[in-house]
Amino acid sequence: MSETSENDYDVVVVGGGPCGSTVSTLVAKQGHRVLLLERESFPRYQIGESLLPATVHGVCRLLGVTEELEKAAFMVKRGGTFRWGSNPEPWTFAFSSSPQFAGPSSTAYQVERMRFDKILLDNARANGVDVREESPVSDVVEDAGGRVTGVVWQDAKGVRHETSARIVVDASGNGSRIHTRTGGSRQYSEFFRNVALFGYFRGGKRLPAPNRGNILAVAFSSGWFWYIPLTDELTSVGVVLMPEALDRVRGDRAEALLSLVQECPMIAEFLADAERVTEGPYGKVRVRKDYSYIQDAFFKPGLVLAGDAACFIDPVFSSGVHLATYSGLLAARSINTTLRGDLPEQRCFEEFEARYRQEYARFHDFLVAFYDMHQDEQSYFWRAKKVTAGLGSDLESFVELVGGGSSGEGALVSSDRTAAFQELADFVHRPVDESGEDRDLLRTSLARSVSREGVRIQVQAALGENADEYVPVREGGLVPSADGMHWAPPVPRES
Repeated sequence: MSETSENDYDVVVVGGGPCGSTVSTLVAKQGHRVLLLERESFPRYQIGESLLPATVHGVCRLLGVTEELEKAAFMVKRGGTFRWGSNPEPWTFAFSSSPQFAGPSSTAYQVERMRFDKILLDNARANGVDVREESPVSDVVEDAGGRVTGVVWQDAKGVRHETSARIVVDASGNGSRIHTRTGGSRQYSEFFRNVALFGYFRGGKRLPAPNRGNILAVAFSSGWFWYIPLTDELTSVGVVLMPEALDRVRGDRAEALLSLVQECPMIAEFLADAERVTEGPYGKVRVRKDYSYIQDAFFKPGLVLAGDAACFIDPVFSSGVHLATYSGLLAARSINTTLRGDLPEQRCFEEFEARYRQEYARFHDFLVAFYDMHQDEQSYFWRAKKVTAGLGSDLESFVELVGGGSSGEGALVSSDRTAAFQELADFVHRPVDESGEDRDLLRTSLARSVSREGVRIQVQAALGENADEYVPVREGGLVPSADGMHWAPPVPRES
């Protein structure tokens, strides 16, 4: 292999998924030179198919892909439908139940990630990002003082490159090879450990209109199922099990999945006339273990971890795409501000890390706290107290359904959250008058509080500017600039 040296970039982004595409595009739009290195060739398979309004109408609009998503004709979802708890009938939460998500922003998409991710990556190219596929990164380059100054990578022809940049972004996911270079290690949660078994079916039943595009989540004795309609014919079906059920997914995975389907009457009914896809990228039955983690440090001089490279919770619901694109937006603000010389790099990335840790922590702590409120044998999502692992995904879906983000205020950061959690639990356990009945989940204080950040992103995308965030989320912190693409010190508002 030959070797080349390059130093023509302001930023090198490692990874071409939603996080990498988001940060690279939003930085390139500010006129900076960006190289994106992706180890695979797109389109490639990925799980995480259910999106949120904040992603579709917020981040994706900021990226400029709204028309491309409409042309792709992805399945439109208006919310989620659930069958669990004490309710014998399924009930539905609709995004439109909130006036904040009214009108065009009251829906999201179920997406085939192969197509969705390629739209975002192609858009990065169209916005001036130098995208190189089949180009894995093996290491970073540091100067004598320990600052990251570039990366070592190999192109599709096997040529080794050493490319320098002012800032390197690791957006290469949970399989990152360079995340340890910020120092420290990943801290894994002992509380959320799920095992997911999933595949794809053609010909499955759909919910009645207008909910035919909703994600359907159904609890049963061994865990819970997700049922995501990707097209009129194609459905993503997966089961989340307790760690003790690992033996269920050994051996023939396809047989195990079909056996578990038969244990869940509602899912069995929906798949009665369906056939499992057995060829192509959807032909495998896959297993995913969910070991939630958070990195000790999200950045060091010259290097920032974003998306799953920094932290991870629940690989099967849409928090992955939400947290990836949200962290991409936060990272882009920090990079743009640093490169323009408005504020010191350290302060910009301290803001990034504080906000991203806060978002992750609220998801994680909310799930832990809610589980602790339901320790009886008729637990909210599970039959028994011991199946702690499953709660992460279920409760997270509630958070995602109300907009995909959390604010710096409200029930999630209250010193006494018991009342807020009990309010949500009482809401879900309330009897259903008829199957599929809509519920106004945003009447609960907890749900209202977690929707605010997603609304802010949508407002920024619609207006082209930061509309309403004037107070920092922490003492000494920063706020988004007027254009929403940089950080700025808070300006005291006139009384």
